[in-house]
Amino acid sequence: MIANALIITIALLLALVFWLMGELKFFAPYKLVLWREYATPILTYVALLSVNVFATAFVFVCKFFLKDTGRKLSHLDKQLHTGGSEVPAPWFEEGSD
Repeated sequence: MIANALIITIALLLALVFWLMGELKFFAPYKLVLWREYATPILTYVALLSVNVFATAFVFVCKFFLKDTGRKLSHLDKQLHTGGSEVPAPWFEEGSD
């Protein structure tokens, strides 16, 4: 789940960076001056944006890819406790050697 959210985050941030590189070409001659003056705010913004995008992707993955997990697991738990499973667990088989 975390890996999926991280992949989504990296993909979205890379897409944003490449789009911004195309849109902000006119800043290229001033990149050294801008970096020296505004490095801390830029890095802070990128870090906060990354955390927010990751959190959003994580919630998205949890919401849509783990739909009805509790209901499915409770059904499996009930089935195992009542002995209604069709395939016996390996530790119940005796003398299988």
